[in-house]
Amino acid sequence: MFTEKKIRPETIIQFGEGGFLRGFADWMIQKADDCGKMNAGVVVVQPIEKGMCDMLTAQNCNYTHIIRGTQGVEKTVIDVITRCVKPYEDYNAFLALAANPETKFVISNTTEAGISFDENDKLSDAPPKSFPGKVTALLYERFKTGLPGFIFIPCELIDKNGERLKEIILKYAQLWQLGDDFRNYVEAENHFCSSLVDRINTGYPKDDMPDLGYKDNLINTSEYFHLWVIEGDKKLEAELPLREAGLNVIWTDNLEPYRTRKVRILNGAHTALVPYAMLRGFKTVKECVDDGEMLAYLKNCIYNEIIPTLDLPEKELKEYADNVLERFANPYIKHYLSSIALNSFSKFKVRVMPSIIEYKKRFGKYPETLMKAFDAFYEFYKTDMANDTPEAIELVRSSSKEEVWKKLCE
Repeated sequence: MFTEKKIRPETIIQFGEGGFLRGFADWMIQKADDCGKMNAGVVVVQPIEKGMCDMLTAQNCNYTHIIRGTQGVEKTVIDVITRCVKPYEDYNAFLALAANPETKFVISNTTEAGISFDENDKLSDAPPKSFPGKVTALLYERFKTGLPGFIFIPCELIDKNGERLKEIILKYAQLWQLGDDFRNYVEAENHFCSSLVDRINTGYPKDDMPDLGYKDNLINTSEYFHLWVIEGDKKLEAELPLREAGLNVIWTDNLEPYRTRKVRILNGAHTALVPYAMLRGFKTVKECVDDGEMLAYLKNCIYNEIIPTLDLPEKELKEYADNVLERFANPYIKHYLSSIALNSFSKFKVRVMPSIIEYKKRFGKYPETLMKAFDAFYEFYKTDMANDTPEAIELVRSSSKEEVWKKLCE
């Protein structure tokens, strides 16, 4: 089915075997390995009791990743995963990962709820239920071996994910009474890098199966665009030279400008588009970018009114915006406006209002197109297309436009 598997040292532990990490981090590691910048094997830990590790093992941990977009189609066979470990079936095998001196990185994507504290977790559990509990147990084993700690790069979609993971590990260290030496080890011998990830992963192509010439039950698909912003000591980049391999990876000492860029341009454009477009009968994002009037509306929002409120270099912001519009035009991604419309009140407040307010502050007037988006947002909530909490819908429907504006500004 696949070519012979290359033997690689297990330098990376990966919590999570789902489509996102396989089409994002593992794809990047494969690219860096293939061009000679890295020689890294990934041992995958299944963080929950039921997952996809059996399917991976059945294919010798190989699978095909396919990128599809306006640029065409690109196929890559991923073989960097060396093996899978299932803590709920073999906890000792999981703890044994701590003893490998070649392992340097821990990558994770355990959903937004994954980085959470469970006061019922115990060190004696095999395994602890929570993801940070499992990591604490693993780190404690590492500490006892005398080996250096790990470089953690969590990919969960929460703010300051690295800092949050560290906080919870230290909380478990205190709960489990692991001692001051271990807490000092967590602080001094490990790096917890917050990160921002950006790639639409479209998973298994159920309705558009490619002809590979071989059977693959784990085909994974994504868009071309990818971005990994990692907040941490730039000296660590030498340990994970993905950017040297031509990948869109940024190491920085401040993640926030990149998070703001994504929220305001990518997410903000989505949220400003949805009510305006749905009131005019559009169904998908691609339909909008294929329509001249709607494309002009989007471009005005992004280039003329959102970008001037941001502080990263203008060239960099415009390149990102160009990528956003290209992503919106991807014929392989059917992004329904009705899906993006969910909970638009909170989204408009976080994604669009800051651009409107900052524009007024900088230029002394309100941005014309984003104000059209606000007007459309207000009218949209008077229709049965609004999909939000009953409280949010009632608030808009029972309030004047001025009153809704004040609520969004709070």
